[in-house]
Amino acid sequence: MYLYDSVKKTKLKFEPLIEGKVSLYVCGPTVYDDAHLGHAKSALVFDLLCRVLEAKGYEVTYVRNITDIDDKIINKARDSGISTVEIAERYSEAYHRDMGAIGVRPPTLEPKATESIEPMIVMIQNLLAKKHAYVISNGDIYFDTGSDKSYLSLSNRHSNENISRVDKVSEKRHDADFALWKAVHDGSVSFDSPFGPGRPGWHLECSAMIEHTFGAKNGKYAIDIHGGGADLLFPHHENEAAQTRCATGHELAAYWMHNGFITVGGEKMSKSLGNSFFLKDALHVYDGEVLRFYLLSTHYRGDFNFNEEDLIASKRRLDRLYRLKKRLFGLNADTIKSEFETALLETLGDDLNVSKAYALIDELTTSANEMLDLNPKDKGYRQKLLSSLQVIENVLGFGGQNPFEYFQFGLDDAKKQTINQLILQRTEAKKIKDFAASDAIRDQLTVLGIAIMDTPSGTFWEIRD
Repeated sequence: MYLYDSVKKTKLKFEPLIEGKVSLYVCGPTVYDDAHLGHAKSALVFDLLCRVLEAKGYEVTYVRNITDIDDKIINKARDSGISTVEIAERYSEAYHRDMGAIGVRPPTLEPKATESIEPMIVMIQNLLAKKHAYVISNGDIYFDTGSDKSYLSLSNRHSNENISRVDKVSEKRHDADFALWKAVHDGSVSFDSPFGPGRPGWHLECSAMIEHTFGAKNGKYAIDIHGGGADLLFPHHENEAAQTRCATGHELAAYWMHNGFITVGGEKMSKSLGNSFFLKDALHVYDGEVLRFYLLSTHYRGDFNFNEEDLIASKRRLDRLYRLKKRLFGLNADTIKSEFETALLETLGDDLNVSKAYALIDELTTSANEMLDLNPKDKGYRQKLLSSLQVIENVLGFGGQNPFEYFQFGLDDAKKQTINQLILQRTEAKKIKDFAASDAIRDQLTVLGIAIMDTPSGTFWEIRD
């Protein structure tokens, strides 16, 4: 397994801290709004990484946090007239629902910031004791970036670059210093601590959660892999690494992975540009598996330009896989190791090379259709082929639906109920050998744009092309 390390800027052979086991931490959402395509891309990339690692025999512990207290959440709660807890729960549920719709599996653990205050306090105390943090007159606590000789080594920046913070605080020792704890004096949302009531800094929570969940297994690193979007490399991940290094004496992660930006119409996705595309909106128009297939179709490190023309072309590519699956309908798959599985895992083991993986799938569908045309009753080949499709589902997370139901997407429940009722009437007509009525119902379905297929397992239908 080879992974591109964002810090070393090269592809490295993956060697876990503990043989056969992988510890992975990915920065999760701040739950003050619905998930957008950027959230989806990151979640899909690391879902794929987990699936590939597991397929290669590793035991993966995947942790993805939830930031459920933040100024954005507080402002949203104030504007909405409800509590921060209600806001966080509402958007956490929406995030999980949307991620589930695109086949993202839940992480092993999902710690919340509000449930991790104690580990954060412990880390602040360690940083204060080791003179890597200081308190200013209003009670805020800052990390002293000047005390960390390795600061900026993660993002490969230089100290003379403009890295000043949004919070212009005159008592800060350096412009780059960042808040570990913000004292609260106005009675707003706060947590008790030895430093007085306040709220943790955003950068702090991930470092504390990682240390609390994993700690250093070999004295050198807390975890194997830390992941997130490219926008998090600086300052977020830089600050995480500094906190951990200074508080504990060990580095945070052996490997750093970052996925590229999502753009819409060629612009970096940003709410200030007014082009933030919510995932829930896309899910109203396209099947979640279609979105998964499309969003995974380019290499994770590259920027992704979302546009509907490419999405429609991508859907047609996935359609080919499902049309092949239709030809195997009713056959049970056996677990058969195939050359395709070996090639797919080898390809994805090369820093998640999805472009080549998709090319392998295209080759499989083409050759399979040719073979089935020549010998459609070769049961051994059909079972081997179905086993390969199962591998695609397990590792890449698509191709697992009933192939007929896949082609039903876009119809509402009322229309589906009408079609199912007509098919039931046709089945009853056939039972009593009323073939005239049966044929009339088939014609009626054809007018509705529905194609049907009678199989030993029943009658199935789909929307006609």
